[in-house]
Amino acid sequence: MIGQVTASTIHEAGVRPATVEDGRWRITPGLLLALVVAGVATMLGRLVPIVGGPVFGILLGASSAAVIPALRAPLWKPGCTVASKQVLQLSIVVLGAGLSVQQVVSVGRQSLPVMLGTLAVALGGAWVLGRLLNVRGDTQILIGVGTGICGASAIAATTAITKAKDCEVAYAIGTIFTFNIAAVLLFPPIGHLLGMSPHAFGLWSGTAINDTSSVVAAAYAYGGDAGAAGIVVKLTRTLMLIPIVIVLAVLKARRETTGFSVRAMPWRKIVPTFLVGFILASGLDSLGLIPTSWHPALSVLGTFLITTALAGIGLSLRSADMRRAGRRPLLLGALLWVAVATSSLGLQALTGTI
Repeated sequence: MIGQVTASTIHEAGVRPATVEDGRWRITPGLLLALVVAGVATMLGRLVPIVGGPVFGILLGASSAAVIPALRAPLWKPGCTVASKQVLQLSIVVLGAGLSVQQVVSVGRQSLPVMLGTLAVALGGAWVLGRLLNVRGDTQILIGVGTGICGASAIAATTAITKAKDCEVAYAIGTIFTFNIAAVLLFPPIGHLLGMSPHAFGLWSGTAINDTSSVVAAAYAYGGDAGAAGIVVKLTRTLMLIPIVIVLAVLKARRETTGFSVRAMPWRKIVPTFLVGFILASGLDSLGLIPTSWHPALSVLGTFLITTALAGIGLSLRSADMRRAGRRPLLLGALLWVAVATSSLGLQALTGTI
């Protein structure tokens, strides 16, 4: 029948539909490249522990992409994207297998005053400073939520509600990414200079650094149990995205006077799958189903997966991404970043957790 295309027609024409194998071949080159960079970074991290494998991962990835033009070819992008997203999420689940629910609840409860205080500083600061700098609308909201909660993940979930323009999302993500890199490089030496304990540094990084990947990189580079503390604080902080996005959805619905459907809410983005996986893995550890003897190996595996993810992010970095943030949004992000970092330290001093 004219207009109908059957499987046999496609076969006869020599056209083969995309398969799962096609997708695997597309991601293989970039993923293998990220693994190789992560392997080198891990060895360097052992030689220079104060820097650590994760930081070397993003630095080696970014510098390699900058000096070797061939690594900027589209061939590598799918695999690097998988490394920077799915591999990162897997690393969080693996590391969760070494943390009991009791640890998660204890650290989350202790961090709550600092977390809520820094969230108020980020959102309130975005509103005030955004007006002063004339950074308004969705760009202002996205930078505030991204700084106050969980970086690009918060921006993605908020964008699903606000329907922000691509250029506004690009400004926000570019701004957040700029200060993620700065935090990974600056926070560990500042923490050592201030003489912070690993737990205090985990709380500081978990409340004052934007993306999960950057929190993990900075906290694990610091050493001790800063990594575990930073992850728990960061994931607890991520939960704040749920009420914030719901409030934004209600405000948008009222502004448009069309109402909104609870079923239409992007729950999968608001409560990411890796967060559920982290809680389940932690629950298995609490029940004693994960032998304690496995913990060191799981920690090494989790850290290597994190290094691979950061290598993927570094390999994907382009100078245009940094320029895309613009001047005023970048200034807004800088001021919010400094305000959240300093207020986190101040709140820790007030609550006796520093």
